[in-house]
Amino acid sequence: MSNPFIDAMKTRRSQYALGSDLPLPKDDVNELIQEAVRQAPSAFNSQSSRIVILHNDQHQEFWDIVKDELKAIVPADKFGPTEEKINSFAAGAGTILFYEDQDVVKNLQENYALYADNFPIWSEHSTGIAQFAVWTALATVNIGASLQHYNPLPDEKVAAKWDIPANWKLRAQMPFGSHQGEIGEKDFMDNAERFRIFG
Repeated sequence: MSNPFIDAMKTRRSQYALGSDLPLPKDDVNELIQEAVRQAPSAFNSQSSRIVILHNDQHQEFWDIVKDELKAIVPADKFGPTEEKINSFAAGAGTILFYEDQDVVKNLQENYALYADNFPIWSEHSTGIAQFAVWTALATVNIGASLQHYNPLPDEKVAAKWDIPANWKLRAQMPFGSHQGEIGEKDFMDNAERFRIFG
């Protein structure tokens, strides 16, 4: 079965070999990211996702911060592979920081007390959908990306560097750029283990 949306999803894969050349102007990439997040659904249409897009030297500075934070906790004799991985992200053209606005979550908890315990969970759903939407949108224009989770290690320094509001909670980082290597095929488990259909 062919379906344009499914076909777009198939192009989305983790690309760790990134380069700094983009097939689109930076402004077009920014617009694509923003529109993908705008169109991503969220519980109660809360629109709790917040995005910071870092390009060029700002992108490099982010990964320098992450590297410095990791140096403090990874033994020096084992830091080589960690540094190599961080450098592969820094070799890209930019990084998207995905945040969730905790003031939005708290406001929903206060206004809909019956569902209060669920709003933090639904916030995580919202950011996951936004991440997927952006990742897929980038893939459709031949921009490679991967999803990383180094938070909370760099959170404090990143907040200070880019004046991030205290109510924004960092949930993920997405380095992106040109494809500098092949992407392997994705393995899938057997459908019989994953799906049950009735009726």
